[in-house]
Amino acid sequence: MSGIYIHVPFCLSKCVYCGFYSVAQTRDKEMFVRTLLQEIDLRADYIDLRAARTLYFGGGTPSLLSLDELETIFQHLGRHCRLENLEEITLEANPEQLTPDYCQGLRSLGISRLSIGVQSFDDDVLRFMGRRHTARQAIEAVENASAAGFRNLSIDLIFGVAERTDAQWKEDLRTALSLPIQHLSCYALTAEENSRLYKQIQQGRHAPVDDEQAERQYKLLHECLAPTDFRQYEVSNYCLPDFESRHNSAYWDHTPYLGLGPAAHSFDGASRQWNAANLKQYGENVAHGITCEEREELSPADLYNETLLLALRTREGLDLEALRAQYGNERAQGILNHFRERVPAGQYENAAGKLRLTAEGLWFADGIAEDLFIVD
Repeated sequence: MSGIYIHVPFCLSKCVYCGFYSVAQTRDKEMFVRTLLQEIDLRADYIDLRAARTLYFGGGTPSLLSLDELETIFQHLGRHCRLENLEEITLEANPEQLTPDYCQGLRSLGISRLSIGVQSFDDDVLRFMGRRHTARQAIEAVENASAAGFRNLSIDLIFGVAERTDAQWKEDLRTALSLPIQHLSCYALTAEENSRLYKQIQQGRHAPVDDEQAERQYKLLHECLAPTDFRQYEVSNYCLPDFESRHNSAYWDHTPYLGLGPAAHSFDGASRQWNAANLKQYGENVAHGITCEEREELSPADLYNETLLLALRTREGLDLEALRAQYGNERAQGILNHFRERVPAGQYENAAGKLRLTAEGLWFADGIAEDLFIVD
């Protein structure tokens, strides 16, 4: 089993919080698609693409691609992988692009899942974030997608925003849950070093991110979801039964994947490699047959640490028996002892051979995992 990720680097403007690579223009779309097709041919043997089960268009703003451009990409991918075997095809989309016709076209192409970047249903918060859509457009986008036949819809929301009160956050959640969605991704606002928000904080033009507010609104999120059928299956992800993101879940299981497009990362089970985070450089590399900008061989310690980090971020948790079989009883017992001695009882549970963080513990997942890391 494997997955395919395609990074579409175009945006109409940069959001204040965004740290992902993108360019605020679309004039190079034709060049990008042409280069992407060449890269697919170059990278077809990186992993067994015939075993691919998920395809994910991320960005940037993949919904800036036309239906014709997407069809061209699908046709070319079909030369190397069995599109009919893909169990999930996701496209990230901004609300303002999800017109009824575009949604119908996406369905006709075989896209089965949309991840819609709503972020908030409050127009003032959207303006602060630099989003181009309105609250009304966000609601209409979900309704258009549902009317087109999508039955696997996810929306993104951001909490911990100084411009939004706790009451407004609860109202955002009520609006989200009133819509025909099956998946909800909720992220705490962060100030990435290459984001406009980070620069504004450094210049004293915006208050630093309030961790206490973020934690409080994380708890409010769980209070609002408690009476519903949505369940948390990863730190930032919630869904109705059987609507987990298969593509992202594969990342957390250390499943190999091929990343295509500028700044895209790939993983073959033993190493990672990634493309240049620059559209022009990416194009030049592919034109010269260069299949990655950099490569990192993962040491046994790296793989072990990643196993802990990824597993503890999910509600499935860390399988102690599998860990014992791969790394020995002493290592597994050491982890168990660490939890008993250092992690508060309300933050984890040990059941059926797995260490699972509770909703409270997941808020501290990265720190808990880092305390268990080893070095070469």
